Amino acid sequence: MVNRVVKFTLIAALLGLIIWQFSSGHIGNGISLIFVLALIVLSIFKDERILWAFFQLRRQKPDKAHAALLRIKRPDLLVRSQEAYYYYLLGMVESQLKSLTQAEKYFRKALNLGLRMKHDQAMAKLNLAGICMAKRKKREATTLLAEAKKLDKHKILADQIKMLQQQLKRI
Repeated sequence: MVNRVVKFTLIAALLGLIIWQFSSGHIGNGISLIFVLALIVLSIFKDERILWAFFQLRRQKPDKAHAALLRIKRPDLLVRSQEAYYYYLLGMVESQLKSLTQAEKYFRKALNLGLRMKHDQAMAKLNLAGICMAKRKKREATTLLAEAKKLDKHKILADQIKMLQQQLKRI
């Protein structure tokens, strides 16, 4: 909350400074300040800690991603889609580091909040299916795999889905 108040105060001050720069004839300074203002406005809609956690997960460093996510004290103050991705990332990190029960809880919460992209929804359902397989919940795993297959329109996760279906046949 304080972070958001600071950002809005900074936006108002920069907007005043931009108007003053344009009115005093310093057009180049005004234009460059508009770019700075745009970065601050974008940081309101995209939390930089979530972006940093995505980056750390891509680099295969889940402990650093977990630390970045834990720095977000009140995820309920995030924009709804960011909150969904917050829980999605926590589920990914928890499934790699610690308990599958926590990961399942986070994936379900992310899906309930509404992940924006279809392939992220498919990935969350695929991970949930894997967790259900580990817990010997075959029926739930098959429904989640079918939903993930439906959401995966570009066949990005086709190999993983086939692998989990083959493992499901063994259970």
